[in-house]
Amino acid sequence: MEFFTADDGAKIAFRDTGNGQPLLCLAGLTRNATDFDYLAPHLDGVRMICMDYRGRGASDWTGAETYNVPREAQDAIQLLDHLGLGAVPILGTSRGGLVGMGLAVGTPDRVAGLCLNDIGPVIERGGLERIFDYVGRNPSSGSYESVAASMERMMDGFANLPEGRWLEEARKHYVETPEGMKINYDPALRDAFLEAFNGEQPDLWPLFAALADKPVALIRGANSDLLSAEVAADMAKRHPGMIHAEVPDRAHIPFLDEPEAIEAIRAFIKQFA
Repeated sequence: MEFFTADDGAKIAFRDTGNGQPLLCLAGLTRNATDFDYLAPHLDGVRMICMDYRGRGASDWTGAETYNVPREAQDAIQLLDHLGLGAVPILGTSRGGLVGMGLAVGTPDRVAGLCLNDIGPVIERGGLERIFDYVGRNPSSGSYESVAASMERMMDGFANLPEGRWLEEARKHYVETPEGMKINYDPALRDAFLEAFNGEQPDLWPLFAALADKPVALIRGANSDLLSAEVAADMAKRHPGMIHAEVPDRAHIPFLDEPEAIEAIRAFIKQFA
C-alpha cells in the first residue's frame, strides 16, 4: 500500500500495480482497493490505480462531513496529480461510478472515459434501503467463517459463485478483533449516508450527459436492485456507443471476474490503446 497526503492533511491509501494503460479504479461505498482484486489477474498491459476513500481501508478517518462524493472526487484528482497523470479512463463500482460521473462534469479534462459497475443516473430506492440496513454496523457474527455464512444467506440474487467467494469477501471487508468482528471503515460513514439518504435525490442525468463525447461502458448485475434494466436501457439509448454487459446470477454488485464483465472491461480499455 502507498499513501499520499490530500490538501486537508488526510493520508489517503492507494495501490499502484501493473504496467501499461493507467486505469483509475474507484470502489463502492463501504469498500476499498480490494474491490478490484478479482479483476486484476484478467487484465494485461494495464496499470491499475486503486484508491481507499478517506474513512475506508487504510486511509485516515476524517469525519462524516468529509464522506461525500465531491470530496472523494477531489481526492481522486489529487491522487492523479500525485502520480503525474492527466486524463485517464475510470472504472467505478457503485459509489465509484457516481464519483466518476461527478469528475466528468467538474474536471472533464481528467476523465478519458468511464466504465460503470452497476450504477447509473437513477438509483432505485429499494437498493438504497438495503444499504441503509447494514452501513456503519458491525456484524453480530464472531468469525470470518460465520460472517461469510451470513453473507451467503442474506445476499439475494447471487448464484454460481466461485468456491469460497463469500469467505474472501468477509476477509476483505471485516477485521477480526478480541471484541469480535468489526467493519474496516469509519462507522461515521453511516451518518454521512443517512444525510444523503434522507435528502432529496438529485437529478443525475446531466452527469451522465457529460460523458456524451467519451467512451462509456456499463456492467449490470442481472438481479440488481440498485440499477434497473429500464434505466440501463435508457443509458444505452442516450449513449449509442456505450458498451453494455449484463452479468447473470449477480445482484449488486458484480465482482468483475465474470466473463461478461471481463469482456466489457477489456473492450472499454482497448479504446485507449
